[in-house]
Amino acid sequence: MMFATPETGFIGLLILLTILMAGLPIGVSLGLVGVGGLMIVLGPEAALIKAGVVVVETLTRYELGTLPLFMLMAHLFFSANASSDLFDAAAKMIGHRRGGLAYASVGGCAGFGSINGSSLATAATIGLVALPEMRQRGYSDALATGTVAAGGTLGQMLPPSGALIVYGIIAEQSIGKLFTATLIPGISQMLFYCLVIWLLCRWKPSIAPASVRASWPERGRAMLKIADMLLLVAVVLGGIVLGWFSPSEASSIGTAGALVITAWRGRLNRDVLFRAFSETLRTAGLIFLVIIGAITFSVFISVTGLTEAVGSSVTQMGLGTIPTLLVVAVLLLLLGSVLDGLALMLLTTPILLPIVESVGMSPIWFGIFITRAMEIGFVHPPLGMNLYVIQGVAKDVPLGRIFRGVMPFLASDLIHLLLIILFPAMVLWLPTVFGQ
Repeated sequence: MMFATPETGFIGLLILLTILMAGLPIGVSLGLVGVGGLMIVLGPEAALIKAGVVVVETLTRYELGTLPLFMLMAHLFFSANASSDLFDAAAKMIGHRRGGLAYASVGGCAGFGSINGSSLATAATIGLVALPEMRQRGYSDALATGTVAAGGTLGQMLPPSGALIVYGIIAEQSIGKLFTATLIPGISQMLFYCLVIWLLCRWKPSIAPASVRASWPERGRAMLKIADMLLLVAVVLGGIVLGWFSPSEASSIGTAGALVITAWRGRLNRDVLFRAFSETLRTAGLIFLVIIGAITFSVFISVTGLTEAVGSSVTQMGLGTIPTLLVVAVLLLLLGSVLDGLALMLLTTPILLPIVESVGMSPIWFGIFITRAMEIGFVHPPLGMNLYVIQGVAKDVPLGRIFRGVMPFLASDLIHLLLIILFPAMVLWLPTVFGQ
């Protein structure tokens, strides 16, 4: 193993970054660099054997079944008009207030995000429903687009989060603990967005005019339409938090419940099932490829000793806990502005997790922290993916206006991330309370 040096690992990291920026798919990039690096370090035969072991061990992990089942649950809910019903209920309840439809968009993103677990899908779906409504009622384009782009990031911060499932598999952490730990950060993030909307409406009331108040019977009917979905989500998430069942069991219960609800609403047919299964298999297959590539790359980085070298260098600096975490946060935000969110998580976890653990923070805390930083990357100009998703929905709104609209929410994101660093109990308190 004459090439098993930190320098080899660093060169591999640079090659991976170059390939990713060239546009090669993340799973293929991670796998190619990981296997190629192992061939250089261990030799061709040993590298192929190791890669084969990674593939088998990954695909036979019990926890991996959680991801496609939650995806299937989301696709079934989408067929049952979950997004429009959730937004309509929120709009009926608070839409008459100044900025009410913006609050409703955040609430709709939170509700659909907790079902869907994907930031891009949440931004796109709620955007299709909410943006026409807000623009029709006189909301400024900047506020409307900025609200939905930022609200979309709630998709990964509220369970069942695909990013947290992937992190739990990569870092070998309890997915149930991660889901419980993200509740307070996810809810507080939503409240921060509502505070931003309130401040903007106080500063310039014309950007979000009040609309007609819905009657109480209308509100009741709107809430009744989403009661079945909210009940199922409460059972699934509550069961995980209270320890009634594991995340894998919860995903099975959620999928069975989604099938019943879709049938109850008269939307379950062969086409819906085929579309739900095909979309789930396509997305899950891509994510499985990414996970296998990431673990292979992590093995390569570990063999070269790059992780230990970086960790010891940071430790020797003697910065202390808070300064070290701030340095890690800045690094993640810089990389997040040029890398896809999942690429950021999978690329940096093997290197940064040992550093974070060396200053006394738990892997569970780091999972929420890196997911939060990853979500900021989704709305960070110039490459924030949610911003381009919103432009695809509202094609006549200039990209610069969307950038301006998301800036206040981005500022609140940075403050929120700082609070997670300064007050780790935001993440760790609930798992402790429920004994997870």
